[in-house]
Amino acid sequence: MSTSESKRVAAEKPRGFIDRLGDAAAAEQRVVAAVGAVYERWGFEQLETSAIEFTEALGKFLPDLDRPNEGVFSFQDDERWLSLRYDLTAPLARFAAEEWNGLAKPFRRWQTGPVWRNEKPGPGRFRQFTQCDADTVGSDNPAADAEMVAMASEALEAVGVPRDGYAFKINSRRILNGVLESIGAKDDRARLTVMRAIDKLDRVGIEGVAALLGKGRKDESGDFTPGADLDAAGVKTVVDFVTLETTSRASVIEGLERLLGASEEGRAGLKELRGIDAVLNGLKVSDAQARFDPSVVRGLEYYTGAVFEAELTMTVVEDGRPVRFGSVGGGGRYDDLIARFTGERVPATGFSIGVSRLVAAQARLGLGEAFAQTPPVIVLALDAARMGDYFAIASELRAAGIRAETYLGSSGMKAQLKYADKRNAPIAVIQGGNELEKGVVTLKDLRLGAKIAANLGEDREAYARMREQVQQEVPRGEVVAAVQRMLAAKL
Repeated sequence: MSTSESKRVAAEKPRGFIDRLGDAAAAEQRVVAAVGAVYERWGFEQLETSAIEFTEALGKFLPDLDRPNEGVFSFQDDERWLSLRYDLTAPLARFAAEEWNGLAKPFRRWQTGPVWRNEKPGPGRFRQFTQCDADTVGSDNPAADAEMVAMASEALEAVGVPRDGYAFKINSRRILNGVLESIGAKDDRARLTVMRAIDKLDRVGIEGVAALLGKGRKDESGDFTPGADLDAAGVKTVVDFVTLETTSRASVIEGLERLLGASEEGRAGLKELRGIDAVLNGLKVSDAQARFDPSVVRGLEYYTGAVFEAELTMTVVEDGRPVRFGSVGGGGRYDDLIARFTGERVPATGFSIGVSRLVAAQARLGLGEAFAQTPPVIVLALDAARMGDYFAIASELRAAGIRAETYLGSSGMKAQLKYADKRNAPIAVIQGGNELEKGVVTLKDLRLGAKIAANLGEDREAYARMREQVQQEVPRGEVVAAVQRMLAAKL
């Protein structure tokens, strides 16, 4: 490899695996900090719950004959099944039930932490991932649902998503129940089959949904999925429902009024949406930010009323094709979940942001550069007897909000500079014997040096002439200000 090639590789070297893992973890921490700050501004208090729950406390995932079903990671202890939490909502329901008498009601909490899904991973889908939730327990006011949507909108913007880069889709399970009642789909199996068919709209299109509402659908591989077995009139009613014009929240309400007829349950759901719309309008949340969409059903069976999803509408071009990242969070009303513990119905609503998925979206869509972790400034340690001085410099930089570390190995300057290069450090701070005598330090701009080296190739004389641009001496007392100026400079 030629000298110019070596310099080019040094300037464009790939990130190390450990660096990428560290960046991902740090990115999650920054997202949680930003989202949590929004939740707390809205009056929510942070809560921690256990990562392990008795399996029956998870609600949907009850033990089979031998072990709980495959949706959760479980193990048996003293003849009881324990599971890693599937989400943060079921543990909240248990906590609220246990502490209900002592809580201020409505109880408003936010929480973050890892959850586990025993399912096949894929792009943006992981077996362990981080969620950041907010919930209001004890209020049946639709304003609580609207607050979730407005607050989550602010949270997405706080982590770098532009206002025109996301959209919330809102529906009510009660409206869907009213539609199902009107077509005679009353038993749980039929309702669940219809909801699953609607939930596949984005993947199979309206014709595929219609097939799943009827006799069934055969996919491209030849596999056949049995349908809900609705008659032609029932299929048309559901198709008309999920394809309502959604250009404005008001237009959806008008369309639903025509479809729901005399269904009492459907009318109750429509009242919910009107209440949500009124509060969103008061909070200046536009139709573009949050729209009513009858095709949203949400997967979990414990939802009882309003449901909502946050979708990134931005696209990224991969292999010449535009790709949308899709949902990064969702939630809804779950008025029956706490009753499993108390025997009394307690209204509740909440929203969950998939932090791991949002961080992945940030990376792929180029979002939230303000939250990208800055590599550390490296303070070289050239004299073992002066470690206190080197640590003092790093401490001053950190006190000014600059990420900094002191080299702790025993190598010489050349090896220390290589270390700084591997750490992607923007600046190396150097104070050898000569600098100490003059009361100065040398600041080496490693980013600028790599760029110049890549542009000049093997022309060493030209590189030597540019040396003054790459490094500069500054008085010891001005290190922090000089580093700040170098970090702020545009290459």
